[in-house]
Amino acid sequence: MPVGEAPHREVAQDPGGAIRARLCDRALDSDPRFAVSRVETGREGPSFTADTLRLLSEESPEDELVLIMGADQASALASWHEPETVLSLARVAVASREGMEREAVTRRLNGLPGHEDIEFFDMPRLDVSSSLVRARVAEALPIRYLVPPGVADEIDAEGLYGAGEGGG
Repeated sequence: MPVGEAPHREVAQDPGGAIRARLCDRALDSDPRFAVSRVETGREGPSFTADTLRLLSEESPEDELVLIMGADQASALASWHEPETVLSLARVAVASREGMEREAVTRRLNGLPGHEDIEFFDMPRLDVSSSLVRARVAEALPIRYLVPPGVADEIDAEGLYGAGEGGG
């Protein structure tokens, strides 16, 4: 689910929610097991996770919602809009990220109601982030193997994030 309007940061050369949704579509081109939700890109204003979870819960009360995030984002959860709502409406699953391990996340969230229910999981760590991809594109460096081929093609074709500027 691509973010509509990120309330916590601005992204340089942000192409907007519609294009982010199209990039997600391209990322899933060859895998019919997944679908891209446009819940956030289809509404006006900041995209707060609590609001999105509330909407999804109301639309499908029988579904279990699971919010998967990296430890870097989880460590900042207490500063999010309505973090208690996030923890009450979804199981929160956290993967470790470089420089931010379980103990650090747990310490930062200590005292936040529901933080004890956060589930950590192990997976092979691939330290690839959207920030890294955007920076590489802006510097005309290859992003092959960092994103699916369709996403790289779309970024290049649309000249996103500075693609094509300076010979890249």
